[in-house]
Amino acid sequence: MLDRLTEALLEAGKLFHEGFDTTKEVRHKGVVDLVTQYDVAVENLLKERIAQILPEHTIIGEESADEHDRADKAVYIDPIDGTTNFVHKIPFCAISVGVWEEGKPVAALVYNPILDELFTARAGIGAFCNTKPIAVSETTDLQQSLLATGFPYTKVEMGRDFRWVVRTMENLLPHTQDIRRFGAASIDLCYVANGILDGFYECNLKPWDVAAGILIIEEAGGKVTNHRGEEYRLGDPVIVATNGKNHDKLLEKLADYEEA
Repeated sequence: MLDRLTEALLEAGKLFHEGFDTTKEVRHKGVVDLVTQYDVAVENLLKERIAQILPEHTIIGEESADEHDRADKAVYIDPIDGTTNFVHKIPFCAISVGVWEEGKPVAALVYNPILDELFTARAGIGAFCNTKPIAVSETTDLQQSLLATGFPYTKVEMGRDFRWVVRTMENLLPHTQDIRRFGAASIDLCYVANGILDGFYECNLKPWDVAAGILIIEEAGGKVTNHRGEEYRLGDPVIVATNGKNHDKLLEKLADYEEA
């Protein structure tokens, strides 16, 4: 299965790369939430290929599905995670495909065609970048941890998500090595898995943003929870992903989402 899914992603990657290098037709799904014709084209190509590979699975794509769709067997597709980066030709953007069965991830692929990074994982088998095994970092001290985060599109409303982001940054920034913002959650998660980052947190992410990265981190030896330290479930308001060694320390510095 993973080999055939990889072939599909590599094919979609050619279309992705073509779009990255050319002029895009850009429209707004929200005030600052962008979509291009390549988001739609990549998703359509993947849906067609994956339906042939996994005919019993429901395919849930960012550009075509109800975000509340759930199925016992599902494939979550983000055709271009980091569309804003894609539009501005910033090379941190990726295709993300996560295969879930009975509420658990079983296979995952995240492919950045621009940097030629292909992250894959299978449950119980391990995580890989370009076929080489990867593992999380050994950093235990939060002060020495390099973290990443992202800012939700809901920031423009200046409501709870915005307040939580600002308060968490105020609580956390002085107590870390630094915080990066790459603009693509799937890449952030893979960089934690690969030991480049020591942790990642963000609020208001959708299932297709994280469905692949969760398994890649777990298979690389890391830990993923919600803001309360509980098992992360698709749709939870906050995701926290680390090497597992600094996880509790990071949780302590997050603002209370329910009270933000």
